[in-house]
Amino acid sequence: MASRFESVPQRRAIIDRRSLADALAALAGDRAALRTQGTALLKAALDAGREEIARRLIEHPSRGLEIAASQAFLTDQLLRLLYDFTTERLYPNSNPTAAERITIIAVGGYGRGEMAPYSDVDVGFLTPWKQTGWTEQVIETILYALWDLGMKVGHSSRSLDEMVRQAKSDVTIRTALLEARYVWGDQSVYDAAAHRFKAEVQADNARQFIADKLAERDVRHKKMGDTRYVVEPNVKEAKGGLRDLHTLFWIGKFAYNVSEPAHLVEAGLLSRDEYRQFHRAENFLWAVRCHLHDISGRAEDRLTFDLQREIAERMRFADRPGKSKVERFMQFYFLQARTAGDLTGVFLAHLDEKFAARGRRFGLPTLRRSPRKLNGFTVIRGRLAIPSDDFLAEKPTRLLELFALADKHGLEIHPLTMRAAARDAKLADDIRQDPTANALFLDVLTSPRDPEIVLRWMNEAGVFGRFVPDFARVVAQMQFDMYHHYTVDEHTIRAIGLLSKIEHGELEADHPLASVLLHQIVSRRALYVAVLLHDIAKGRGGDHSILGAEVAHRLCPRFGLSPAETETVAWLVRFHLLMSATAFKRDLSDFKTILDFTEIVQSPERLRLLLVLTIVDIRAVGPGVWNGWKRQLLATLYESAEEVLRLGHKQKGRSERVAVKQDALRELLGWSPEQFDALVRRLPEPYWVAEPEDVIARNARLVAEAGDAQLSIAAQVYPERGATLVTIYAADHPGLFYRIAGAISVAGGNIIDARIHTTRDGMALDNFLVQDPYGRPFDEAAQLERLKQSIEDALANRGKMIDRLMAKPLPRPRAEAFAIVPNVLIDNKASNRFTVIEVNARDRPALLHQLAYTLFQSRVTIHSAHVATYGERAVDTFYLTDLTGDKIAAASRLKTIERRLLAAAAGERMADAA
Repeated sequence: MASRFESVPQRRAIIDRRSLADALAALAGDRAALRTQGTALLKAALDAGREEIARRLIEHPSRGLEIAASQAFLTDQLLRLLYDFTTERLYPNSNPTAAERITIIAVGGYGRGEMAPYSDVDVGFLTPWKQTGWTEQVIETILYALWDLGMKVGHSSRSLDEMVRQAKSDVTIRTALLEARYVWGDQSVYDAAAHRFKAEVQADNARQFIADKLAERDVRHKKMGDTRYVVEPNVKEAKGGLRDLHTLFWIGKFAYNVSEPAHLVEAGLLSRDEYRQFHRAENFLWAVRCHLHDISGRAEDRLTFDLQREIAERMRFADRPGKSKVERFMQFYFLQARTAGDLTGVFLAHLDEKFAARGRRFGLPTLRRSPRKLNGFTVIRGRLAIPSDDFLAEKPTRLLELFALADKHGLEIHPLTMRAAARDAKLADDIRQDPTANALFLDVLTSPRDPEIVLRWMNEAGVFGRFVPDFARVVAQMQFDMYHHYTVDEHTIRAIGLLSKIEHGELEADHPLASVLLHQIVSRRALYVAVLLHDIAKGRGGDHSILGAEVAHRLCPRFGLSPAETETVAWLVRFHLLMSATAFKRDLSDFKTILDFTEIVQSPERLRLLLVLTIVDIRAVGPGVWNGWKRQLLATLYESAEEVLRLGHKQKGRSERVAVKQDALRELLGWSPEQFDALVRRLPEPYWVAEPEDVIARNARLVAEAGDAQLSIAAQVYPERGATLVTIYAADHPGLFYRIAGAISVAGGNIIDARIHTTRDGMALDNFLVQDPYGRPFDEAAQLERLKQSIEDALANRGKMIDRLMAKPLPRPRAEAFAIVPNVLIDNKASNRFTVIEVNARDRPALLHQLAYTLFQSRVTIHSAHVATYGERAVDTFYLTDLTGDKIAAASRLKTIERRLLAAAAGERMADAA
């Protein structure tokens, strides 16, 4: 016991087993009374022990392994006391038979002597043969007592034969028993079990066990997102988490009989330095996991945004210029996760050499035959390797050549060579200005094959950050918001991979326009470098677009780019957010929007480059961020801007486009000339520009079916936009928009875009794109009916809408982790006809309704609304006029509107909204 928990100081302060044993021995009464009193004593000891461990965690917030061992020590002592109390006081057996013997073993993480405060207690009860009546009573009593103590128990009861049989047939049981540790009871039964497990289960089965554990790990990684750079990682199960380090140790234990991680060095599986990295990563991850449990008061292993901030505070991270304490904490977390990944690669390489069959490798496909020698490098069983340990140091440019050759010949890099590259990565400091090294780097970055995978290897080895120090600053850097799913370096490498896939035509269905345009682009190298550098200046305490352009001006000549390419890259980095901001926050039917955009873009080549960069940037944010609605808006902006750049600053193209839409619609509808011309006369030109042909056709049919009716509502799934199109045709009146927005919110909808039109005869024709709270379309008949009924009720003023809105669930609690100060931006230059107001606020149910109601109270007319969400942040943009149809020019009135919108964005005016 002492050796297992020698890292735990002052163990008696956690639990004093001797005094507790005396207290239990002094209890009197019948069996029921003894059980009640004994449980109360043990519960008090458990609570006091947990309290002491929690105090130590706060006092020494980084001692993860010590805290994990303390929890296991506390559990051991309680189990020993409980066993003795049960067998001596509750069910004494003064003369047990050979079959009436029992031992308690700790299995799994508990067996390893590591537990977080609310981890499951995994115990096994072993008996020599089948259970007797007495052993059943003892086991049942101990389990009930543990449950009464509030512990979550994972348990098994097996005879020795059952243990061997089940361990052979089930890899999970085999793994749990691999870490089995004697806790209390009959020592001879435990010794027999340990002997039989080693002789009958472990012997000659290492290869199969390794294959099983690696397959299990791959399934777990896929379930958790298959990257260690997810911004809300699972500390236990995610890639680079504790389970990966445990898998590494389990394999070492099964194959080499090591009893603790330090012995992996003696087995030759890790170097001393690598073991130190292993220990540091394990200690840190355990500390984080223990804080997670302690703060949550339950078993919680997901490092969510709301918990990240508190743990960063507890672990005494401090703010730095441009980087908050929580971002610094998470950057350190991801660096430890990367360490776990690096060690796994090295470890598997050793196992591969010893256990894998000839020509096959664990978890890796068989590769085509390759040349045996490449510029002095060797190829071992399909993997690129170095011939000697000092090969890279002899000529440091080989650090870059290693990755360039791997890319060129489609080879994996041998993990032991990756280990050498990581060790020698500092040599890259001396070759940053070397033209050959830079040419090799640019070859990898702009590879016509698969640059993503090789750049990721380069990043894992630390060579990327050493060769490009600006990139090192964003390695493992988290973006503390609910929009970005990955760290900056992972996001960047994914974006490069997406660019390559689009170029190869692999994503043509998702990006038809970009797939065509990529092959028209002249500045291919500049595009790849711009994708690499677009977020390079994040975390520097300023506008990362402006700072990034400065980095581009400095780095591009070093990479070997011409002055013209350098200028292009710097421009793309400076304006990489321009296209998405314009498409998602501005009215694309307002010609001034297009003119302002093209004034900055200036050339068709830049427009093509910017579209592709925008697409890969958005898509690399994370799964589910890209959708058909965004594709449509970007395509519309591209086509409108391309037309202006081609024709010059004329509106001729606009009227041509309207005419083309009208001709297509005339053919599609098949109406009589009189009926169609009547429709055209009723709809203003901005309507024809704003709406795509398919929406216009749906609107036209709705208007025709409505006839003289004062209200008609249509709701149908619009798969091209990944949303539901809701159209309202109604008599126009003040407040119509805010009532519709509120009704959609009441029905559980989230408006992602709104286009508001008024026909020339005074009818409102409004189109809303609506999704459910999970970003999916409303697609069930009952949902669509509920949506329509809610709008009807709101427009007929049935019931008070505010009561229904207040009854909606509160916003997501995770969003509360982010401090978002509401902001209102008023722009009278963005449009020739409208005042444009942009509101930034924390996203929440009914936000659009509340803002629209505030504008209604301010006696202005909303002509269009554009809604964009970035995780927890909402950006709602309104195009407004006063009630006479003019821009709002008076400074005092604009100030009043701004003040009211700020209050609404902060949630202060909900109670007023009817």
